[in-house]
Amino acid sequence: MDAPVRLIAVLAALLALAGCAGGPSAPAPAYNGTDVMFLQMAVEQITEGDRVAALAAERGTGDVRALAAELREQWARESGTMRRWLTGWEQPLAADPDAGAHAGHGDLHALRDADLAELAAAQGEQFDRTAVGLLLGHLHNCVETSRMEAAGGVYPPAKALAQSSTASRQGQIRRLLALAA
Repeated sequence: MDAPVRLIAVLAALLALAGCAGGPSAPAPAYNGTDVMFLQMAVEQITEGDRVAALAAERGTGDVRALAAELREQWARESGTMRRWLTGWEQPLAADPDAGAHAGHGDLHALRDADLAELAAAQGEQFDRTAVGLLLGHLHNCVETSRMEAAGGVYPPAKALAQSSTASRQGQIRRLLALAA
């Protein structure tokens, strides 16, 4: 065997041994930072939106009240699942607001105390219109957060939850738009 062939054979053997000697490589994590951020943002959005839905379920009329009750039930299920995943991954339920954790994840409008005060002060049809407007904006933000997960998450159950919640929220948005018309 001439020198170049022998060198190649030795290098190949060394590479093979190095691969074996290192043992099995660590498995990739079942989730990534996008999954964590999605869950943290979604839990926060659910908590925020539930403040509107709770008032609307109590004081809204007809379809507004029914949709608000539906949202609260759906959000309770989703939030419980999201919290279990984050806890199981030993991740905080909320992103550290001082760490710029939401940087690069869009600047979604959050409900302000003034929005909730306006809703609480409204009566009758004005209450329903205000609740519908706040819920429309809120559900739009939820869809945007779910799209972030669909695009960059890796945990299959979280991606499936994002897909199903997007579909249900889009249906809820259509119903709210019909109520606003």
